[in-house]
This record gives sequence, structure tokens and C-alpha cells, in this order.
Amino acid sequence: MKIVTCTLDAHGAAILDIFNDAILNTTALYDYKPRTAQSMTEWFEVKRAGDFPVIGAVNDDGVLLGFASYGKFRPHAAYKYSVEHSIYIHHKHRGKGLAPLLMQQLIDAARQQNYHLMVGGIDATNTTSIRLHEKLGFTHAGTISQAGFKFGRWLDLAFYQLILETPAQPADG
Repeated sequence: MKIVTCTLDAHGAAILDIFNDAILNTTALYDYKPRTAQSMTEWFEVKRAGDFPVIGAVNDDGVLLGFASYGKFRPHAAYKYSVEHSIYIHHKHRGKGLAPLLMQQLIDAARQQNYHLMVGGIDATNTTSIRLHEKLGFTHAGTISQAGFKFGRWLDLAFYQLILETPAQPADG
């Protein structure tokens, strides 16, 4: 297994497959309809424009096993030191220790880019993801009850945060 920087050409189709599996079969994404190939082009463009990493784990054959990324937490200027992250592991490769490796890479990237806060929105029933975040030092910041409705039931959205020691000298503006 190797950690790589994901690109649209090399990994876009695999990321799309992972996203769509999560949409159709889990509450990890509060979407109803599968995403399109065009949406991946737009997704990667947003990541590129914001200088946001897309970090992947590939096997020896170059097959993407999972990925992690972050983006803006909120669009307002005062949130410039905060990012909201996501991590997805291909359903055939869950439980193999990939998520902690990818998350640590993502945390390191956030530090290097001088972000101060990482936020993860996690379906409150996703105890595996919650445990992962807690093991990495994230703390529960609150839960929005009945934030979504999927698979015939209301979904609670739990927020977990990790405060980083960066930046050394934050500034307004």
C-alpha cells in the first residue's frame, strides 16, 4: 500500500465509485442520487482552486483503496483557518487500518497549510468513524438532531473537531 496525491485522471473514476457506493448504501453521505463523472471534474477543480489535498491509498497495482480530503468549512472570511474533512474507504477494504493512515496524512497536511480547526460531520450512528476520530484526538462538538432524512428515517449529524496548534500568528482579513 502506498499514499498518493489523487488526480482526476488517475483516480476520479475510483473516487466516483466510492462516493456512489456511500450514497446508495450508507448514511455517510446525505445524498440520494449517484454523482456523475462531470461532478468529479467540478469536485477536483474546487480542490485545486482551494489548494485542498486529495490524499489516497493505493495497492501495489495502483487501485485506489480509499481517500481523504478537506475543503472550506464555511464561505465567510473569518473561517479561513477552519476546514471540513471527509474520508471514504472502498467497501471491500474497510477495517484494514487505512482510515487512520489517511486521516493522519490529512491532519499533517492541515498543519502544513496552517489550518487551526478540522471539522468532521459524521452520521451519529457511524460508530466506527466516531471511534476513529476520537482515537485521533477529535472531540464531540455537538449533534444536530434530525438533520437529514434518508432510507425512511431521520438522521442525526454529529460534529467532531480537532484544534491544531497552527497558525503561529493568525491574522484578521
